[in-house]
Amino acid sequence: MTTKENDAGEHLELLNENLARVEQLSHRLIEIMTHRKPLRKNLNSPDNELFMNAASAYWQEMVNNPGKVLENQLELWSKSVKHFVDAQHLLVHGQIAAPQDETPSDPRFSNPLWQTHPYFNFLKQQYLFNAQAIESAVDDLDGLDPKEKQRIDYFSRQIIDMMAPTNFLGTNPDVLEKAVETDGQSLIDGLENLISDLEANDGELIVRLADEEAFEIGRNIATAPGKVVFRNRMFELLQFTPTTKMVHAVPLLIFPPWINKYYILDLKESNSFIRWLVDQGYSVFVVSWINPDRSYAAVGMDEYIDEGFLSAITEVKAITGQKQINTVGYCIAGTTLNLTLSLMKQRGDTSVKSATFLTTLTDFSDQGEFTPFLQDDFIDGIDDEIAEEGLLRSFIMQRTFSFLRSNDLVYGPAIKSYMMGQTPPAFDLLYWNGDGSGLPGKMAHQYLRQLCQKNEFVDGGIKLCGETLVLADVDVPICAVTCETDHIARWKDCYKGFQKAQSPSKTFIVSESGHIAGIVNPPSKKKYGHYINSDTGLEADEWMHGATFEDGSWWPRWDKWLSSQSGEEIVAREFGSAKHPVLCDAPGTYVKVKATR
Repeated sequence: MTTKENDAGEHLELLNENLARVEQLSHRLIEIMTHRKPLRKNLNSPDNELFMNAASAYWQEMVNNPGKVLENQLELWSKSVKHFVDAQHLLVHGQIAAPQDETPSDPRFSNPLWQTHPYFNFLKQQYLFNAQAIESAVDDLDGLDPKEKQRIDYFSRQIIDMMAPTNFLGTNPDVLEKAVETDGQSLIDGLENLISDLEANDGELIVRLADEEAFEIGRNIATAPGKVVFRNRMFELLQFTPTTKMVHAVPLLIFPPWINKYYILDLKESNSFIRWLVDQGYSVFVVSWINPDRSYAAVGMDEYIDEGFLSAITEVKAITGQKQINTVGYCIAGTTLNLTLSLMKQRGDTSVKSATFLTTLTDFSDQGEFTPFLQDDFIDGIDDEIAEEGLLRSFIMQRTFSFLRSNDLVYGPAIKSYMMGQTPPAFDLLYWNGDGSGLPGKMAHQYLRQLCQKNEFVDGGIKLCGETLVLADVDVPICAVTCETDHIARWKDCYKGFQKAQSPSKTFIVSESGHIAGIVNPPSKKKYGHYINSDTGLEADEWMHGATFEDGSWWPRWDKWLSSQSGEEIVAREFGSAKHPVLCDAPGTYVKVKATR
């Protein structure tokens, strides 16, 4: 027997051993799934009425305009049959090659075999033909409520993405090549990754996007030096170490969203917003929210305003001896900062000198890409969830956000991890994305029903903290920073609410990029620019048409605006005060609490 034959035999033996190991792991996987507690149906898919309405609309279209429906079907049949005939013709003539391919480019099909191999190319073209047919059928549906149409579009897209041939082992050349190259070890590694993720999430499939072993809070992320100078049941107050001898007299208090951890603003030294602010001579305080467990079930928006926002403002004033402070609210914290400012206006409290809102929605009249998840069937499911669990668990929100970009945040990472056995990348942003927080039950219900669904803050006022709060009450100088491609808080929707505030001084900025990258955009990177236009009375499209584009980060521009609100310079402050002793080093203890399962 030749050396080559020996090597082939050894590879075959190893491959068979690994495939047997795959079978053993499969039994373990089945055991996990057997004991999995399934989520409520209406948290996974819409109720039957939506699909019945879609079917009714399709049938109505068939009756009223049969030619149009048949035209779409015949186009699909024609493409599919022609493609099959072309492939057969090549085979008959002895050509093992893919037929002509005029389908659009798609990053999922980057392996050259999708173009050159007749089997894979046939699968790809047939999949794209069918995807296009489904999209056309949905686009042509008439007689549906616009929100129902949008939901049908979303769920049909989920089906299209899920059924891509790249998502299945036998029809993904990258996966098959890797399995052969590694003698099946990639399949073992992939199954172990899958089992590990399922076990970590009580049987729920949450794709791990980052290597969790690569990061440690306080060691290589969330490392800006500072101290915890106050703590209550809602938050820890972090005061960061000054790096300049002189600082602005008026301190800056940042409220991050409590859906995630504050360290999105302090990932690495090179992109830390907090470090950059300290270097500009600001006294920086940041709220680090508690990651609530089930004992917080009765905590609502009232408590977040009273024990969170108002308490933090009071403590920063007491520590610094200042009568007024500047504030920043990011995402949902920006929404709540607006609520707080309305309440303070009605109480005659002038503690806030200015407010900056980062990717902040206040007018929810257009629900954007979240429309599928803000209808009664889904919110009813969430109400049932929080009635039983006491909170809206983090993984439910994480999964919802991920499926808005399913190919990038679900299927793509799942293929690499579970089918190719790759370790997730050591990416700090993705690590932070997976380190979420739950929402107290009452707070989640109020936010979804009263703000998102009923839009009460704009339409008639929302009753919180014993008052009726309205957006028009906000009258301090404000600056809003939004992001051009943000799919969570679209810039036009942010602008619509921004215009309703009655502030005498308004500045509006649109940064390039999305919800995170457009905000965490340090000047040193020289990456994303921004748009400015001082006329904030224009409609959104007119505002953008007349805007000036500036290269580089929005941070320095905002620094000029903020410094004008920050008073004279004084000697840098010590930590805390006599009544606010240092409790521990930053990043504190609350930030390390993991989400309740």
